[in-house]
Amino acid sequence: MYPPLESDLLRIFVAVAQAGNVTHAAERLGRTQSAVSMQVRKLEDFVGSVLFERGPRGVGLTADGERLLPYARRIVGLVDETTAAMRTAPLDGPVRVGIPEEYNQTVLPAALAAFAGSHPGTEVTVLCGYTAQQLAALEGDKLDLAVIFDWCDGISGEVLAVDPTVWVTSVAHSRHLERPMPVAVYWRSNWCREFALRSLERHAIPYRIAYTCDTSGGLRSAVTSGLAVAPLSRSTLPPGTRELTAADGFPPIDSSRVVLKRNPRRSGAAIDGMADMIRTSFGPLAAAGQAFG
Repeated sequence: MYPPLESDLLRIFVAVAQAGNVTHAAERLGRTQSAVSMQVRKLEDFVGSVLFERGPRGVGLTADGERLLPYARRIVGLVDETTAAMRTAPLDGPVRVGIPEEYNQTVLPAALAAFAGSHPGTEVTVLCGYTAQQLAALEGDKLDLAVIFDWCDGISGEVLAVDPTVWVTSVAHSRHLERPMPVAVYWRSNWCREFALRSLERHAIPYRIAYTCDTSGGLRSAVTSGLAVAPLSRSTLPPGTRELTAADGFPPIDSSRVVLKRNPRRSGAAIDGMADMIRTSFGPLAAAGQAFG
């Protein structure tokens, strides 16, 4: 039976391989150069192979070193992940979070599932709905956190990203070329009247309402099927569709901010942990918005 391989030896091996230099690796590890060299030799003795080729400018991996590196990285990563998980304080108690339907299949599901998996003692309840519903639920003390859209800078909270609303058409059907143009809109929506339809009126684009619904999923279906053109968040365009830009004669409808709003009557470690998870999940969208701008 083989003796156990020490993970610390693998950590040092990975550090030297990444640095390509024993001295630099020792600095990053907070150890002396001689101590690192000794540990590398110990690992080489253990595996029975030379892992590094020494040269005047540093070290490089041998064929055996290249073979060991991916396994070493996986083991070191698993040790770090295990350590972090065991040192993380459990977050108990319920967390009620509201999310827009626009992100219920993209940004947030994985984050919510990961949070629930990392904190099994926390009971997570999700309300998927539009902004007015989320605000009403917060006001009624039915939510602890809500991710909402703010299209007129009138809602306080932490801005997670900017996700403009744009007119979207099917690539295969090109309904945007028809006059009057068939459009899909939310049923009885002040936003649709004040922003979406008004943007068409300002640019003298004749339109007819061909489809109404209460969900963004309905709008996406109307576009992908070629039934109508619809206003959608730029980050949620379905496959087979494209944004109508200024080159097509269509301006952006708004510059919606995605805002994380908290219930001021509720607090706790579980709520803070969920807020952190939501914030992290919107990081790529925030970066994409900055790059686009």
